[in-house]
Amino acid sequence: MSTFAMRAMLAAGCLLLFTTTVAATPQLIPVETFARHASVLMPRLSPDGKYVALRMDDGDEHALVVYQISDMSHPVSMLRMPKFQLPVDIAWVGSTRLIVVKGREFGSIGKPESTGEILATDVDGKHQDYLFGYKGGYGSRADTRNGDHGWGSIDGLPEPANNHFYMGAQLWNSDNHSWLYDVDAVKNTRHLIGDIGVNGLDFTVGPDGKAHFAYGTNNDFDYVVYHRQPDGWAPYAGKLPGHSLAPIRFAPDHQHIYAYDSDHGAPADLIEQDENGGDRKVLAKAGFGSIGDLQWTAPPLQPFAAISDTGTPQVTYIQPNLPAAKLYRALSLKFPGEFVDFINFSEDGKELLFSVSSDRDPGTYYLIDTQHYKVLKLFSVAPWINPAQMAERVPMHFKANDGLELEAILTVPNHVPMNNLPMVLLPHGGPHGISDTWFFDEDAQFLASRGYLVLQVNYRGSGGRGYAFKEAGYLKWGTRIQQDLIDGVKWAEAQHYADPKRVCVYGASFGGYSAMMSVIRAPGLFKCAVGYAGIYDLAMMYKKGDIRERAAGRSYLRTVIGRNDADLDANSPDKLADRIDVPVLLVHGKDDQRAPFAQAKAMRDALEAAHKSFEWLVKPGEGHGFYSEKDNVDFLNHLQAFLAKYIGPGAEPAN
Repeated sequence: MSTFAMRAMLAAGCLLLFTTTVAATPQLIPVETFARHASVLMPRLSPDGKYVALRMDDGDEHALVVYQISDMSHPVSMLRMPKFQLPVDIAWVGSTRLIVVKGREFGSIGKPESTGEILATDVDGKHQDYLFGYKGGYGSRADTRNGDHGWGSIDGLPEPANNHFYMGAQLWNSDNHSWLYDVDAVKNTRHLIGDIGVNGLDFTVGPDGKAHFAYGTNNDFDYVVYHRQPDGWAPYAGKLPGHSLAPIRFAPDHQHIYAYDSDHGAPADLIEQDENGGDRKVLAKAGFGSIGDLQWTAPPLQPFAAISDTGTPQVTYIQPNLPAAKLYRALSLKFPGEFVDFINFSEDGKELLFSVSSDRDPGTYYLIDTQHYKVLKLFSVAPWINPAQMAERVPMHFKANDGLELEAILTVPNHVPMNNLPMVLLPHGGPHGISDTWFFDEDAQFLASRGYLVLQVNYRGSGGRGYAFKEAGYLKWGTRIQQDLIDGVKWAEAQHYADPKRVCVYGASFGGYSAMMSVIRAPGLFKCAVGYAGIYDLAMMYKKGDIRERAAGRSYLRTVIGRNDADLDANSPDKLADRIDVPVLLVHGKDDQRAPFAQAKAMRDALEAAHKSFEWLVKPGEGHGFYSEKDNVDFLNHLQAFLAKYIGPGAEPAN
């Protein structure tokens, strides 16, 4: 039996064997604890409540695994994926039939990207079919699928489940069109229910099984919303002037829709209105940040609670007297300090799959019998993590030097007061539409376990606060975004949280870019800088890397960094290396496709030419972030030694 299969068989039972011995004196948590990747992800409960399907990872091997709830000792079936390929979406279309969207990992830092291939399989692993993709077909109707050559996505599921799903499609040979199909996942047949001459849009399906809304970002990077009229598509008139609407789904009455609504780019509310914009009411009001995650009832689906997108998760009950809302409240009391997330109910509402997680806990999945309130623990995301050993994460606000209020998240080492601590600034990647949250963060927890206060700043350009905030970071990668990070450091120092003589910066991807640029923009503020899988030459993004390979990616680059060569050079760390006044550690994978290895070499060469001090850690066979546990252990050992040298207990006294 393979190691992967053995792990799958033991996945449920091993949780009961996981124990932690607490020593009399706190000991340093081993580096290996933080070098592993989550092994169980994306569980989905079948419509009849009898099975759970999930993604299981073992290093760079991935599989779709199905368990029968009544016997969790071994899986019913396992669909292995080729190396570096994995499920990025899973959906049950019937009680014994499910579909999978394939994706590919380019490294451990960013989210896996869909390849657009959609597969179908029975619960026992039989009757596998290739429904859509770029490789042509296999299984039934293989000879008719060779012309697809595009990306497919799951855009919705009928209620109740009938072995069909709604599939969005984008074809490679058309940069200006979006299609929506009703697909029979058993017969592998499809029929068109919506199409529009704009690329990259999502659809909202009405009670008649036809596309009623199309919305998203077009090739010019503008947000658009269209409404289906008898004579074709038209810009949606049923929204208030200046508002951006994202229709989520139709309400159970089939007359109203649920939607996110943003007023002139502000944080988004959750609203309900009829299809043409009348009878409008706000269900959950945005505050500092948008309304984010929603909690849904059993079918017919309706939201009973909304969660804030910033800070410690705050729950707004939309319909507090619904049974699902009462159950949610009871489970929240059962798991104090944790965030409860309803994943999905069985169609009869008698079984519920849910998770609990927190700033210290990566998460655990449970099943509850909603009639007898019996709770069954299924899987832990990372059973090797002991939440009691992890650090608290504290969301706070501060003002940038231009007066804009920003969010900071501080991860505070255990057993010490938050006063004059050595600090690491940890800028997130992206940068646009991505944000740091209160939830468990592996990098922040590792650094806190080594005694460092960790500062993460949701600078302008980040997600969670509406389109205007996200767009405020466009064309400002090396200027305003870096100033927000610098202002965050100065704020933490002014509050006496951080010791001004012991501050370093470490980031990955765009965070690696920021690690170099923040040092350049604020000489004397930092003692060292670490760039991991970073971008260091902006103009190179138009010549190398996977972003430039698609029309949407090229449009993105023009929108967020611009095309002026002088501006690109003025905001590229490799062109400004002579201004770096601290020791640098550069870490990169040779097979990185997002931030190609040429980026790291350009930064290295620039530092050498400027006679600057730097260290160099490169791994062959690694992409945008390291996969293997061995390489991750090596990186974390380098990182902790590098930081300790400059801001750790044995560091040289600052001048």
